Amino acid sequence: MKIHEKYINRCIELAENGLGNTYPNPMVGSVIVHQGKIIGEGWHHKAGEPHAEVNAIASVKDPSLLKKSTIYVSLEPCSHYGKTPPCSDLIIAKEIKKVVIATVDPFAEVSGRGIKKLLSAGCEVVVGILEKEAQDLNKRFFAFQQKKRPYVILKWAQSVDGFIAPENKKTREPVWITNKYSKQLVHKWRSEEQAILVGTNTAILDNPKLNTRLWKGKDPVRILIDQNLRTPLDSALFDDSIKTIVFCGLEAKPALNANLLHFEKIDFRENTAFQILEILYKHNLQSVIIEGGSKTLQTFIDADLWDEARIFKGKIQFKKGTPAPNLLGKLILDQHIKTDNLQIYTND
Repeated sequence: MKIHEKYINRCIELAENGLGNTYPNPMVGSVIVHQGKIIGEGWHHKAGEPHAEVNAIASVKDPSLLKKSTIYVSLEPCSHYGKTPPCSDLIIAKEIKKVVIATVDPFAEVSGRGIKKLLSAGCEVVVGILEKEAQDLNKRFFAFQQKKRPYVILKWAQSVDGFIAPENKKTREPVWITNKYSKQLVHKWRSEEQAILVGTNTAILDNPKLNTRLWKGKDPVRILIDQNLRTPLDSALFDDSIKTIVFCGLEAKPALNANLLHFEKIDFRENTAFQILEILYKHNLQSVIIEGGSKTLQTFIDADLWDEARIFKGKIQFKKGTPAPNLLGKLILDQHIKTDNLQIYTND
């Protein structure tokens, strides 16, 4: 089993190369082993392109060795036709007789069917090696398939005395609590997720762009909660550069000639967090970063609709201001980024 873990761990390492690029597909890695030696590796690079198993098989220099090899994969090989043919069919066609799988695919069209197809073809199949690690790799995909909502990441920065904003702010610019390294890390995170959400006060007071200008990568879909459509029309969120979804309580829409702007009406008397996530699920968004402010963050916390919280603590002191949200979770990371402290919690 330890040997299996070694190669599945390598599959997970390879799969991580696809972070932020495989949506709506999961990240998957695969290795092919012959007589204790890796002879092929691959991962899924981008939706619509070949899957990990296809890339791993294609990388083998001597295809005659495949019949005597074991293929390892971090997620159950697909069994259906999507944008690419089924990987389970390819494994069978190449006569690879042993398949080691980290975890079953939660997607209804695959779940267990790929394994069943391999078994029916006479393959030896081992399932459940580093299962938890493989599921954590695709936590967004698993949340989307099993909970029918995006994976929710809360993110905020707070002063050393526990405030996320000073009492008085004189300009429509953010007050930076963290250093430039933390700021760049946040932009990297944005490139890895599908959506980013703020509330009305943040939109009005900070005029955020919510893009990835400090990191090379895709901009997330921008989400704004604005019940009464109070955000000024000249705000950066309405620049029509990125798809933007506005959750409001009104039928009326501002006079904007924007192709990438979408409005979703919800009932603000009910559970707004649940309604928002339900609609984002319909938009096929597997993950969302909630960036605030405090009221918006607390709304998701109180509804128990969050999976992970990433909290920065800077050295600045406000003495008075907007208190940081209250959250209880399991601390999984505590590290320093120069002068800042980053703590990450999960909702376990």
